[in-house]
Amino acid sequence: MAQHSTPHFHNTEGLSQIVIGSKEFQCVGALPPFDHPHVFLDMGKDADIVCPYCSTHYVFDASLAAGDAKPATAVFHLEDAKSA
Repeated sequence: MAQHSTPHFHNTEGLSQIVIGSKEFQCVGALPPFDHPHVFLDMGKDADIVCPYCSTHYVFDASLAAGDAKPATAVFHLEDAKSA
């Protein structure tokens, strides 16, 4: 199954911060059916950004691959939406 071309992350666990390897990504909030509109976020020159919908604080870490996150459970996969 094809994955997203833009990394997607979620905060179902209610974490105060998620470290990611992408400066451009989409936040989906929590896993469906509790997700919010999937919003595109761009950190630009900054190293962090806060989602305007769910207030998740995302922090960029260049040592991570583009679609990776700490914790790894914050990476959103298409299968996550279909199993909900």
